[in-house]
Amino acid sequence: MFIQTEPTPNPNALKFLPGREVSPLATLEYRTIDEATASPLAEALFELEGVDGVMFGMDYVSVTRHERGPDWSEMKAPILGVIMDHFVSGQPLTRGVEADADGHAEGDSEIITEIKALLDSRIRPAVAQDGGDILFDSFDEETGVLNLRMRGACSGCPSSSATLKAGVEQMMRHYVPEVTRVEQTI
Repeated sequence: MFIQTEPTPNPNALKFLPGREVSPLATLEYRTIDEATASPLAEALFELEGVDGVMFGMDYVSVTRHERGPDWSEMKAPILGVIMDHFVSGQPLTRGVEADADGHAEGDSEIITEIKALLDSRIRPAVAQDGGDILFDSFDEETGVLNLRMRGACSGCPSSSATLKAGVEQMMRHYVPEVTRVEQTI
């Protein structure tokens, strides 16, 4: 098995591409060892020194390291070994936890449905290329403020605020004129 790695704009996150499907239905993120118990792979990664976060995308694993932890040169080989062992073993990605496939709710207004569709079709695929994800949090129809959550490599990335303002906000305002501003929810 050959696993490629790609840097992300976040110097503390690295994207691992195992060349197979990882989490096809939903992006899954684990920020603590307690959360990671839901996934054998995430749990094994958190057991490695320096791992601060794990995210599974459709075809990648994004790992975030502690800012003051070991360098990637020390962490990369053990991470590759854990990922390879997991996929060779045939274990499931999660322990009986069903992921939410799309995040769309029946009671969403037309504007919120339009926002989520734009996120899914144009923005999330671009953000996923950098090992992260961006999710709808809320929209205030009175003020036009859209709140989004950055995950994976994008969470804590120095360029995430620029991505939100220069990219996401401009696109949202163009396609959904009701959006006046985009804010990041922590």
